Amino acid sequence: MDMQVYLNGEFLPLGEAKISVLDRGFLFGDGVYEVIPVYGGKPLRLTEHLRRLDQSLANIRMQPPLTDEAWSAIFDRLISGTHDQSIYLQVTRGVATKRDHAIPAGVAPTLFAMCTPIAPPPPAGIRAITVEDIRWNRCDIKAITLLANVLLRQQALDTGAAEAILIRDGKVLEGAASNIMIVLGGTLVTPPKGAAILPGITRDLVLELAAAQGVPTEERTIDLSELGQASEIWMTSSTREILPVIELDGKPVGEGKAGPLWAVLQSAYQAYKQMLRESARAG
Repeated sequence: MDMQVYLNGEFLPLGEAKISVLDRGFLFGDGVYEVIPVYGGKPLRLTEHLRRLDQSLANIRMQPPLTDEAWSAIFDRLISGTHDQSIYLQVTRGVATKRDHAIPAGVAPTLFAMCTPIAPPPPAGIRAITVEDIRWNRCDIKAITLLANVLLRQQALDTGAAEAILIRDGKVLEGAASNIMIVLGGTLVTPPKGAAILPGITRDLVLELAAAQGVPTEERTIDLSELGQASEIWMTSSTREILPVIELDGKPVGEGKAGPLWAVLQSAYQAYKQMLRESARAG
């Protein structure tokens, strides 16, 4: 049986969900999206995810189509069971009467959401490569125009790696679908927010958990040369959580396995998830 999805006010089987070929998301990639993890039936940091959605919409000249309460009601219908899962939601500018680059007036947005299981992250860590960033200059917008990210991730997969770490002007930015953190001299370092990286919700949570554990943190630019000096490298994302990079460009990172600081933050992150599950049961 097809899973149920939400599309423009209706809940229907995935196989029946259709959009017009004149939808601007289809024609131009004119839209934004969010991915929200769900643990114990409760979305993680829902408010923060919806604020980021609103900011992405504002940056592409769109108004929020729904209130937080309306989004929550949709998600409650889509979430099934208490297993780990994730909500994917997408907002496009909608269906115009003709294909034209100019933003049309009076067009209703297309709203889509679905909920799917989260695959467990690789327990032993991943291999990654460094690549030159070929994306646009507004990576802070969580836009559905992801062709550059697709090509960069595939470049990594073609070498047997799982992720690409993107470099621009000699500076480390993020992964093709993740934020990056490195450990230098016991300090957890991550690039600062700005137009060049996505403001990751998981990134922010890991920094908060690190501070609570007494781990020194810095948000600053990272030179490419510092990657080779890092004792640990992590990738963070909503569905892959905190993922240790154990090999970079064919060379081991640290001792070639998940490091001790990762173990501390991994434990704290799992405890945070468990607290969310317990609050869902109690609520």
